[in-house]
Amino acid sequence: MRTLRVPPVITINKSAAYALYELTYIRDVAYKPQEFYVQTRKCARDAGADVVKICERLRDENGHIIEHTQPTCCPCGDQRRVPSSCGNFFDKLVKGKANTAHCLRLTDDWFHVFGIGQRSIGFSIRIEVKMNSKTSEVIVGPENRTAISNDKILKGNLVGDYVGYTDIPSFDDFYLVIPRQGVPGQPENLGSDFTMWMLLERVRFTLDGVECNKIGVGYEAFNTQPDFCAAPFWSCLHNQLWNFWDADQNRISRNQVPLYCVQGRFERINQHPNAGSHAFSIGITEVLNTNLLVELRADDIEYVYQRSPGKILGITAPTFEALTQFGTATITTKNIGEVEASYSLTFDCSSGVSQMEEQFYIMKPTEVVTRSFKLYPTTDQAARYVCMLSEVDRAECQFTTTATVLDNGSQIPFQPPKTNINGFFGSIEELWNKFWTFLADLISGKNCRRKCSGFFDFSCHIQYICISWMLMFGLFLAIFPTGTLPCILA
Repeated sequence: MRTLRVPPVITINKSAAYALYELTYIRDVAYKPQEFYVQTRKCARDAGADVVKICERLRDENGHIIEHTQPTCCPCGDQRRVPSSCGNFFDKLVKGKANTAHCLRLTDDWFHVFGIGQRSIGFSIRIEVKMNSKTSEVIVGPENRTAISNDKILKGNLVGDYVGYTDIPSFDDFYLVIPRQGVPGQPENLGSDFTMWMLLERVRFTLDGVECNKIGVGYEAFNTQPDFCAAPFWSCLHNQLWNFWDADQNRISRNQVPLYCVQGRFERINQHPNAGSHAFSIGITEVLNTNLLVELRADDIEYVYQRSPGKILGITAPTFEALTQFGTATITTKNIGEVEASYSLTFDCSSGVSQMEEQFYIMKPTEVVTRSFKLYPTTDQAARYVCMLSEVDRAECQFTTTATVLDNGSQIPFQPPKTNINGFFGSIEELWNKFWTFLADLISGKNCRRKCSGFFDFSCHIQYICISWMLMFGLFLAIFPTGTLPCILA
């Protein structure tokens, strides 16, 4: 047996596959926009904090007033945005008419919004080869399909997957929102706290802030909504991030899969190498096989031939009937040497037995292996055969066959029914002949004479409808006068 003197040890490790999505930063949005109101009697758009308190106009870091942040004043009454009492006549006269100041304020919790773009598949395959005292290693993947080790001994080539992935989601119509870690704008890193990462449909967002009841609603949309004072409190501020977060928490408390949160829906979130702010990844649970080509430089590889003696321990070949079935010769062999080796076994018989194919197999030291050959005689007569077995050891085998029994029911060949082109008309002729035979027998009374014992066996003649008997019995009755007939019958 030819083998390697020092076989190389090849170790291949494939990492878990992931789907990688490109990210594009869009803007920051407030997590929970809130409406505040202040009951006052001197509400005005430019009123100070002493009158409208929290609803005073906002200013930026340079002291400039932020547009559309002024309060919206609503009169008092029961059918207003916030029902309030208008007081009595003296309060109106002395303090002024009661009213409410309403304003939108954005909390300190903000989220980054990212558009999700092109998708790619990622994984890595590490190939390590240990040969003699050297270790070579390469890493291949979809982005680096071919790699050569530093010592030029090992080359790995990623051919590809046998089939494509079918269970990878597409997020072309979704935005990814994550909590803002620091300053506004595009973050340098997405962070590792995935508990509040959410995937939401793009139609739920307003990027310019001028649409009500959408994520990203702004001051202008809130203050310019129609029938402001008659609309219900918190109108224009529905379907915000905190609403979707609370809905998912309710589902999780009922042991249901979340609809919007990333954690709980996907595995191995953002565990791809060199994770930054421009990509987002999820683990792929689908298992696929990858075709990999590994090449080794054979300069230091040595082949050796292992030889080991073998012995034939026994041969059995029971007697069997010739031609009707095959016989089986069973040979038991043993490796009596000290190394693993390959063996060939031939079974050559005298004339009258079909040739058999040579068998090859491997035996470890002291291992016992049983092989079998099928014997097919070429004659149906009883005979005695001599066969020779050759391996490293040699042995002789003899077996006999009995003559084929041709009248054995199991050996009678199947006789198909005889058919001809006139079979249909032959059947009609046969039925016609049977009908006329039955009619002639009925009229002649042949069947009745054979089965009925006597002339006066009325029940038998009636059962077999004996017409001739009926005629004779009628003639018999006609002999007697009409008046005497009842007496005879009596």
